[in-house]
Amino acid sequence: MPRLKYASVVRVLVILGLFCLWVQIMLSASNGGIYRDGDINLEPELAISYTANNEKNINSNKEELMNANETSEQVLALVPPELHKYLTVHPKNISANSTEKAGPKNVTEIRKLIERYNDAQIIHNEDIFGPVQNDTIIIAVQVHTRLTYLRHLIVSLAQARDIDRTLIIFSHDYYDEEINNLVKSIDFTKVMQIFYPYSIQVHPHEFPGMDPNDCPRDAKFEQAIKLKCNNALHPDLHGHYREAKYTQTKHHWWWKANRIFNQLQCTAGHTGMVVFLEEDHYVAEDFIHMLHLLRATADKSCPQCEILSLGTYLKTYQYHVNGDKVEITPWHSSMHNMGFAFNRTVWNYIMELQDQFCAYDDYNWDYSLLHLSQNRPGREKFKVILCKGPRVFHIGECGFHHKKSNCNASTVISKVQKLLQNAKSYMYPSRVTATITAGGTKHNKKLVKGNGGWGDIRDQELCANMTRIGRQNRKYVYFT
Repeated sequence: MPRLKYASVVRVLVILGLFCLWVQIMLSASNGGIYRDGDINLEPELAISYTANNEKNINSNKEELMNANETSEQVLALVPPELHKYLTVHPKNISANSTEKAGPKNVTEIRKLIERYNDAQIIHNEDIFGPVQNDTIIIAVQVHTRLTYLRHLIVSLAQARDIDRTLIIFSHDYYDEEINNLVKSIDFTKVMQIFYPYSIQVHPHEFPGMDPNDCPRDAKFEQAIKLKCNNALHPDLHGHYREAKYTQTKHHWWWKANRIFNQLQCTAGHTGMVVFLEEDHYVAEDFIHMLHLLRATADKSCPQCEILSLGTYLKTYQYHVNGDKVEITPWHSSMHNMGFAFNRTVWNYIMELQDQFCAYDDYNWDYSLLHLSQNRPGREKFKVILCKGPRVFHIGECGFHHKKSNCNASTVISKVQKLLQNAKSYMYPSRVTATITAGGTKHNKKLVKGNGGWGDIRDQELCANMTRIGRQNRKYVYFT
């Protein structure tokens, strides 16, 4: 009997110990002691950790929830008071939790508005900051619907030195009055809006959106033939049929680049750098300064470096070590696609191989560029010169690339703000030190096949047709 009592006591103590251990683990996780993939972790030595997640996922409910989040006081405290206006959410006559979008609901009306905006080619604030010059830095921002992130990108851009000498082009694939009003309220530099005209929003029940007769994604080839659904003969390399929500991003990126380099009147003689950002990026205040240093260093030490990259996806960045360091290496899409820049010379190289970009069975624009880079006749792969201490960050926790269940934007934004505040003394280096690397296995691995999602002949033809639109004169349109 005493042995049984002793065994019972031991069991109770073991259970209590395990319970205490579980509580300790939960407390550590809630306090940020445990970091999962995709989290940003700020270490005392000014380090930031970010693990890229290549799995593509769209969850509109998460995006809407994120858009409804208010900016936290912690984030506002690190934003200059004069910039709070860009973070102010103006109340609507609908409930706070509603996902309804403001503005016109009629597809025909939206199409007409998009056409008028694109025809007008209006450059806001041109009268204040002067016309676009051939060497003006153009910042191209691809925008979907993540308004909260866009607000903070604009706040970060507003704090950048020499931002008033740039032109920011916001390229939209969703027409929304609240987003438009936010962009139009920018008063610190020249601004233009362009609207992707082949979006799902304005083609909800026809290609490039989802046609009712489109083949189901997972339909087998024989089944699709019997159904006589659209493009039954052309599944992708994995045997799947197209999904409009995935193909749109590649289409939008390609249309935007063609629009900027080949079609806008203000860029007819432009030879300067075009920096590619997305709505959920955040820039350091010296990113333009670093862009100039990268260009100057490339001209001196690496004339063959076609691409400049201000952001990277390495796990740890230490500004006291890498704030003034740059690296020259082979360009790789998933590592050097954030805040990257090139000029018309490089665009012309891309245009020479436009058929490869449009025909490659991969719904990712960056992997399509990588395929093109690896198959340049008589030329080496693109080389990139990049900041080892990044000046562009990814703050998006939800949306296309991530499956985060907690979509509070303020958490990551606050950490990036604090990182940059602590790294302030390492910003604006007068010169940089370049190292040349051959790149790792990932850099040099030849793409054997794409990720799929781009087998539909209609997508390939739409992509190819975008390059056939020539330079367009600005039309004077009066908006009522």
